[in-house]
Amino acid sequence: MPLTIADLMSKMPGAFLPEKAPGLDAVLQFKFSGAEAGDWYATIKDDKCTVTQGEHATPKMTLTADSGDYVKIFTGELDGMQAFMQGKIKLAGDLNLAMKLMTMFKIR
Repeated sequence: MPLTIADLMSKMPGAFLPEKAPGLDAVLQFKFSGAEAGDWYATIKDDKCTVTQGEHATPKMTLTADSGDYVKIFTGELDGMQAFMQGKIKLAGDLNLAMKLMTMFKIR
């Protein structure tokens, strides 16, 4: 069975590496289009990550992508930086936070 956005988002808290984000207090908004369109946000605070479906009023960073492309990034089929350069991922807000995103989570 293919991995879904809901699967990925539910696994985010368990994949969070607090030692890679010491003292971080931020909300990351994810906006997905395509087959699994929807909004999710991850709250990172006190060395924990929680994920909620919906939109946050004041995220520190927003990532917009096609749901299929995002799944491919997490399964290693698509390079995240390449996807960004090709315009498959759009980022707004704190771009330094976006760069740290790939190191803050254990990706299989």
